[in-house]
Amino acid sequence: MKVLIHPQVDNGVTQSQEGFSGGTLGCQCQAQRVEVSVTAQTAHNHVCGCSKCWKPEGALFAQIAVVSRDNVQVINNADKLMVVDESAAIQRHACKECGTHMYGRIENAAHPFYGLDFVHTELSSEEGWSQPEFAAFVSSIIESGASADSMADVRQTLKDLGLEPYDCLSPALMDAIAVHLAKSA
Repeated sequence: MKVLIHPQVDNGVTQSQEGFSGGTLGCQCQAQRVEVSVTAQTAHNHVCGCSKCWKPEGALFAQIAVVSRDNVQVINNADKLMVVDESAAIQRHACKECGTHMYGRIENAAHPFYGLDFVHTELSSEEGWSQPEFAAFVSSIIESGASADSMADVRQTLKDLGLEPYDCLSPALMDAIAVHLAKSA
């Protein structure tokens, strides 16, 4: 049985646009929206089942991509942003009013993903962002209320969409973490 994953992928994965160079992300407030400029194409776009990532209403998964932090700038209503959990490795900056996570930043220079910001490309009206490539932390949707009995259908739907399901990050990202840790040791 097909399961609804996220509005951006439920009807199929939209392909990346060659030469795409970014756009503006906006929170879900009707007035005085927080806006974040992203001035580069994103990478490692994926659907994420972890319980910390912001998900649109009714979605089982979040959709997250990364981009160099040098390419992320709040351009409107920065005063409406707050860090959701200051003890988390990823400092998720969310709108105080609507709760939308606008970007996540790693401040720990020793972290393997330091220098990358995590963004929700579905918050942009521009088309051409990097396409989702995989599904991460799939089992974690159970922590957010999904039925364990539905997991076979969830995984099959992800595979049908071309999003290989993992209960961690993709092998390429796990390798990047391991390389970073090995160099740090």
